[in-house]
Order: sequence, then structure tokens, then C-alpha cells
Amino acid sequence: MPVKNRFAELLPEITAWRRDLHENPEILFDTHRTSALVADKLREFGCDEVVTGIGRTGVVGVIKGKTDTAGKVIGLRADMDALPIHEATGLPYASKTPGAMHACGHDGHTAMLLGAAKYLSETRNFDGQVVVIFQPAEEGGGGGREMCADGMMDRWNISEVYGMHNWPGRPVGSFSIRPGAFFAATDQFEIVIEGKGGHAAKPQETVDSTLVAAHVITALQSIASRNADPVDQVVVSVTAIESSSKAFNVIAQRVHMKGTVRTMSKDMRDLAEARLKAISTGTAGAFGAVAEVSYHRGYPCMVNHVDQTAFAADVARSVAGDCTDAPLIMGGEDFAFMLEERPGAYILVGNGDGASVHHPEYNFNDDAIPTGCSWWAGIVEQRMPAA
Repeated sequence: MPVKNRFAELLPEITAWRRDLHENPEILFDTHRTSALVADKLREFGCDEVVTGIGRTGVVGVIKGKTDTAGKVIGLRADMDALPIHEATGLPYASKTPGAMHACGHDGHTAMLLGAAKYLSETRNFDGQVVVIFQPAEEGGGGGREMCADGMMDRWNISEVYGMHNWPGRPVGSFSIRPGAFFAATDQFEIVIEGKGGHAAKPQETVDSTLVAAHVITALQSIASRNADPVDQVVVSVTAIESSSKAFNVIAQRVHMKGTVRTMSKDMRDLAEARLKAISTGTAGAFGAVAEVSYHRGYPCMVNHVDQTAFAADVARSVAGDCTDAPLIMGGEDFAFMLEERPGAYILVGNGDGASVHHPEYNFNDDAIPTGCSWWAGIVEQRMPAA
């Protein structure tokens, strides 16, 4: 089953949807225009059921096959939200909203799943039901968690769930996937160092919180180099530091740090959190300061299920001729929440050369649309062949 001719015919229409979404980006759960557009399209296609407001602003559409003797329900998920980035592409369809842009390709994901939904609504050449899932707030808001918390999986009796993400740097329309841990758990921390401020000419009368913070930052790197098993994965990054002092001649009373921890296993996640807290408080205490640590667990590690991954790869090979082994990715992905509730798999589709995701010059490659749509259709038609 190579790329379906129908998607070549639909390419101009799907591209127009994608570029309209690109022009009108919406962030986190504020996807009101996008959600309304998606719901209207699904109704126009003739979906058997269209429900809005799942996970606050998520949209779900149900497409029934010609038969339903197997009683199987496949979920297909696309994310809809944009990023708080000012676009720098100069494209004729660039974002019309200052400070917001589709810098991760969720406009393309939404458009491709809409294209697949239109085709599946036309043909219905499968035995079972398809639930197309359009999710808000992937970029840090946990929209996948919220849709699951709303009972989506049980409400529609979803058996398996599949997701897709474009990937710059890979040939357009190529596929890549891996079983097991794929995307990292992504946690956030804040550390406040409280010392004793004073005059820079009298350091002996102070407890220099900036000096303490510098030692904490250095010591935190020992988590990866000395606490973690060398074959496990962990990244600890202090990404921001702010002192309470704004003057050249004042030693700060307080320093505030922020950062992230990324891991690929539960044990490593637990270890990293425990060591970060112990190192921060212990190092500060050695200098006579106090460290207050706040640790927030974000998205869990996204784990592809073995059988569904093998199937997803087979479908990819039937569409594109090949499907390569993907590397571990230390970025986060909240499709992890859906894969914790149901077996399924997440695949990467090539976006060609160009800017990376989350870059102000990024743009989704519309040439990937027929391949992505064909994979979605193949997941349904090959997993639930018509009786």
C-alpha cells in the first residue's frame, strides 16, 4: 500500500487547511478557533459523532466502518497547539498573531489527521471504529493527560492509540520508530539559595548566595557523571539564574535558579530527584546558606508498546518502502499519558531539511502530507481489515 492517490488529489485542500492553521496559531488550551475548525470539518466529512470540550478544548470524532464485527476501536491522535515564539519565516502565510507560531508542526499534524478523517469517512473500508483525537496543550500543558482524565479512553472503548510527529533533518516522507522508551520524562525544578547579603568589599561578613549557586550548579552535574549508571540516560540542566542583587557592589542575599531533568526510566527519575534535592541542600549547608528546592514532575517517559510498534513500522514500510530505527529522544511528549492508558505507538515522519522544531524559522513541509495521511489510513485499514 504505497501513498494513496486520493491524498495526492486532496493535497491542495489539506495544504490550505494547514496554512490557515499556521496563520492563526493558538497556545496551550486556548485553541478555540482551531478546535471549532476541526469540529466543523469532521461534521462536514460525515463523522458519526463529533464531541468538543474533551480535556477542556479537545475534539473527538468517531468514524464507523462498513462493518463492526470485530468490535475494535483504534484511536488516532494529533496535537493542535502552537508555541509562544515570534515567527521569523517571512512566509506569505506566516503567523498573524505576534508572539505565537506553529514552530513544532502541530498545524501539519492536525491537517494530516483531518485529511485521513476525510478519506476514512468517504471509504469506511474497515471493520470497527476509528476515534480521531485532536488534542490541545501538548507544549507543556498536559492536554493528553486532561483528555484521558475526562474518560476519553473508556467513553469510546479505545483499544489501541497511535500518534505521529514530523521530524526535521529526515528525508520528506520517510519514517522512523523504536519500541520501548522513546521520549524522555521531563521534570522541572526551582532552587532558591538564601545566604546573607552585604557589601562586596566585606565578603567575610556575608554568605555569598551567588558563590553557593555556582557550586550547586557544578555539583548537580555529578548526578549524570557519578550517580547514574553510565548506560542509563539523564540530563540535568540549570537553565536560568537570577540574583536578588542588581548592583555591582552588593553581594546578593538570594539567588533563584530554574532548570529541567530528563530521564528514560522510573528508577533514574527517582534517583535524579533525590540526588538533586540532597546535593542542593547539602552544598548550600556547607557554605552556611539554605537551599529550598521545588521539584515538579512533568510528562512521563513515552514508551512505545512492542507489538503496536512492530505493526506501525510495517504500515510505514508499506507506505514509504522503509522504516528506520529511531534514536532515543530526550525531549518530552505528552502522548505518553495516552500510551500509559492503552497500548499503541508513536512514529516520526521526515520533514526534510530546514530549521529544527521550536525555532522561529521552522515550517512544516507540506510535501509530507500524502505520506502522513496514508500512514494514518493504513493503520486503520490494516489493523481492522474489512470483513
